[in-house]
Amino acid sequence: MSKHDIKELLINNEYPGRGIVTGQTEDGKCAVAAYFIMGRSENSRNRVFVREEDTVMIHPFDPAKLSDPSLVIYAPLRTFKNNLIVTNGDQTDTIYASLSVGGTFDSALQSRRFEPDAPNFTPRISAMLTFTEGAFSYKMSILKSADESGTKCSRFTFDYEPLCGTGHFIHTYRCDGNPIPSFTGEPSCVTVPDDIDTFTNDIWKSLNPQNKVSLYVRYTYLETGGFEDRLINKNKRKVI
Repeated sequence: MSKHDIKELLINNEYPGRGIVTGQTEDGKCAVAAYFIMGRSENSRNRVFVREEDTVMIHPFDPAKLSDPSLVIYAPLRTFKNNLIVTNGDQTDTIYASLSVGGTFDSALQSRRFEPDAPNFTPRISAMLTFTEGAFSYKMSILKSADESGTKCSRFTFDYEPLCGTGHFIHTYRCDGNPIPSFTGEPSCVTVPDDIDTFTNDIWKSLNPQNKVSLYVRYTYLETGGFEDRLINKNKRKVI
């Protein structure tokens, strides 16, 4: 599969929606996870990412303007033991709960469906990185409506062995529209650089400036298990 520069996939796409990238740096030293959100409505744009220990939470930027928290407020990133979970909804907690009782990524998502936001029926996208003694593997998933009426759910899981300098990118929508067309096919294969700031800037600067909301990127060092991360919010909170 040919690799793309992620900038090429984003720069001319007005609305890919929410997106996850997972993979490995060119030097093989880091596992990479990135997640971004976008929004067209005031409710969707009224959000910020906030670090809370080893979790990333979404909070309303202005609580007074929050009209419906059900599909926009959640934890997009959580860790359970040697697993890093990244999703676009509250299925983060479903996966976490499953792992805590001996379940799996796959079994957890069998209990979930796409979002109940007709007529879009936004797909649920998820990823999990599993670390083992200086190495890792990762899975990605998409749960999407099987038809235009949302009567059935199609579930697709992709299981990857890491390749240096290679990542996989999945997002909720192919592009903007009404209703918004869901992502189709396999996750795109993208180039992942060694430098976290380069990758963070490539994603953030390529997202549509009107619709982008927040971005989180984490590079986990395979040798030590430590990580560095970057968090960008379009909405800036005032320091009091």
